[in-house]
Amino acid sequence: MTHETPSTTMPAVAYRRSLPIDDPESLVDVVLPIPEPGPRDLLVRVEAVAVNPVDCKVRRTTDPAGAPKVLGWDAAGTVVAVGAEVELFRVGDEVYYAGAIDRPGANSRYHSVDESLAGRKPASLSFTEAAAMPLTSLTAWEGLFHRLGLRDGAPEQTGTLLVTAAAGGVGSMVAQLARALTGLTVIGTASRPETTAFARRMGADHVVDHTEPLAPQLAALAPDGIDHVFSTTGTERNLPGYAEVLKPFGRIVAIDDVDSLPMGLLKTKSIAFHWESMFTHSRFTTPDRSVQHHVLTRIARLVDAGILHTTATRDLGPVNAANLRAAHRLQESGTAIGKTTLTGF
Repeated sequence: MTHETPSTTMPAVAYRRSLPIDDPESLVDVVLPIPEPGPRDLLVRVEAVAVNPVDCKVRRTTDPAGAPKVLGWDAAGTVVAVGAEVELFRVGDEVYYAGAIDRPGANSRYHSVDESLAGRKPASLSFTEAAAMPLTSLTAWEGLFHRLGLRDGAPEQTGTLLVTAAAGGVGSMVAQLARALTGLTVIGTASRPETTAFARRMGADHVVDHTEPLAPQLAALAPDGIDHVFSTTGTERNLPGYAEVLKPFGRIVAIDDVDSLPMGLLKTKSIAFHWESMFTHSRFTTPDRSVQHHVLTRIARLVDAGILHTTATRDLGPVNAANLRAAHRLQESGTAIGKTTLTGF
């Protein structure tokens, strides 16, 4: 294992206890030891990160035990060391990945990640542009092609897909993938002129207002019904509407957190419901977890071919506590469009 790190410590941003984001102690600058990569790990010099709802959720709901906890599950950087059993990468490779939620996050100068969860960075993107993509691309891909059963590269596969919050991180990737790799008509939801415009730019054929009842709006666009729903938010509130507009044998995939769902509403039409969490592979060390390496490789090729585009929309500057607090504040406001990134240290 070869190291290119100049010291044994690194700057990072962490939290010590769950606090509101306006509290200066909610995220703090710390100095931590540089991690030692395991046998199948890459040690990455992190160049850029992005913020996701999961960062805010963990910070708000989970008090760390003992040492400060580092968040951050989207990163792009350069491999500076590899474990003894690494086969897919070498020192000097530029990579992007979302990592594992049960390991330290990537809001640190150096980060250790299992090689099966990483892909080579799209050559046509900067580190900043690439950092915006892994978690949302994996979630969108797995939801569409592994949970809903759609086929990659099947323009003959027609029908209608509803994706909620189509200007958000996951929603904008769902719209892009469905538009590029299937023949589905994509209906997105949004509520502001700027989010509606972004959703259309990302691939939505139609956009409806998710602050108004969905069923009447969808009936006007798809009078024969909807085939698939990718529910990124509001599943608990919207499930009755989904049951109304979905065709018999339709399918729903959801990624948000809910307390309870009236699943009986789906029985009459034999509607299938699936959960999607891209961390399942890493959390349970599934035998097929290297599928995420292959998906990120496919995503990179589609980006470099000009078929997919980064969803990075706003960079807040270097990775430090003040800038990450601003990024979390924006994420929690519900007004973020695409992905918010931070670049450099």
